[in-house]
Amino acid sequence: MQAGPSHDKKPAMSERNDQVWHFVGIGGVGVSAVARVLHQQGVRVQGSDVRESQLTLGLRALGIPVMIGHRAENIAGADVVVHSTAVREDNIERVAARATNTREAHRSETLGLCLEGRESVGITGTHGKGTVSAMITHILVEAGLDPTFLIGGILNNYGTNARAGQGPHAVAEVDESDGSHLNLMPHHVVVNNIEVDHLNYYSGLDDIVTTMARFVEGNTCLRTLALNWDDAGARSLGEALKVPFLRYGTGDGALDYAARDIEDLGDRVRFTAWAGDHALGPITLPIPGAYNADNAAGAIAIAMGALKLPFAVVQRALDTYRGLENRFTVRRAGGLTLVKDYISHPTGMRRVLESARKIEHSRIWCVFKPYRFTLMRYHGEEYAEAFRGADDVVITKMYAAEERPIDGIDTPWFVDVLRTAGNRVHYVEENADVVPFLEGQVQPGDMVIFFGGDDFFRMADAWADAREAR
Repeated sequence: MQAGPSHDKKPAMSERNDQVWHFVGIGGVGVSAVARVLHQQGVRVQGSDVRESQLTLGLRALGIPVMIGHRAENIAGADVVVHSTAVREDNIERVAARATNTREAHRSETLGLCLEGRESVGITGTHGKGTVSAMITHILVEAGLDPTFLIGGILNNYGTNARAGQGPHAVAEVDESDGSHLNLMPHHVVVNNIEVDHLNYYSGLDDIVTTMARFVEGNTCLRTLALNWDDAGARSLGEALKVPFLRYGTGDGALDYAARDIEDLGDRVRFTAWAGDHALGPITLPIPGAYNADNAAGAIAIAMGALKLPFAVVQRALDTYRGLENRFTVRRAGGLTLVKDYISHPTGMRRVLESARKIEHSRIWCVFKPYRFTLMRYHGEEYAEAFRGADDVVITKMYAAEERPIDGIDTPWFVDVLRTAGNRVHYVEENADVVPFLEGQVQPGDMVIFFGGDDFFRMADAWADAREAR
């Protein structure tokens, strides 16, 4: 395991309002959430990022100073320099902080500050944690409890990824990718799933499960733990724990909370909610993706099993939950159906494709940029199986992040793995060439799914705008 963030130093709550907190990479969705909430809680916040974005503009609108470009002078006057794991030690502002003996703090430590003094809910897992966090947040809002929330995506119900509420609760998406969840001690915890991921930090599944067990058993504030009993990794965690926990899922076994009789209706998902062996009533999520019934079961487990909210409130909230931006987001333009989804893990992609086929379409195209050598090496065959749900797949040049190359693992290798499994694959190396290629291939009625990040989503939006303008 590589060295992760510090787990022993905690910024002093009593000092925070007297200090200036500078956030490096303040436009990141997770970092911006913390900066926004601390600002709303009265902390003096500023930050920098490499480019202007929707998130930096939103922070500016709140009155937070945001500097574009990383420079040593940006941290002048700062008492604490905050960074995420994505910001390397050789970043010029982090170097300047060390040179001037300015205290550094990991983003997870400042997330802990946002949660202090509130009954907190932390949601973690390989995928789905943002959706479960957003569902719990919306339930609390519908209950009139005005929660604080910090989520790695923009909630379509509220148009923001974070807000400092006046109520007694706080909800946070807890990132396990770099071990930084060990810095946090939420009162209620959801582990939505555990699969092999983030192999730039972890050595394998056993390492991930062991670290998650440390997160749970080292949490002296823990009151409730909910595990997704549909997931093999979460079951392995449960078997390793001594603390009690709630079981949730979609299966027929003994579950504390469940979503059953699931109907995937294309643009919405209907199911019956259960508590133990008692049917609570029907819920219709107005978003696509049958897997969201599983996410909803996790939200119900916390809302009812931990926070003791009535089912009528839960039902009303989930029936009006509008999802997260760029999570199975559907837009129809110029005769095409365009879908955007952040997921890059093959399990999540397979689930998206399974539900996408329930939406009217002619052919399904997927556009994907392979991400990290370690992830591709470990999951190559699973990606090949996941893409069998598409008719055509467009692959662009692999993004390595900070990883060193692995012999034999590159984009041509990945394309060959997909083709060997029977997938129809088109290699378009550069992002700029993807839309021109698709324009010459797609037909009216086709669906194009962009799996990845903001660069692909900007591409999809610009393409949709251009087709609508014709």
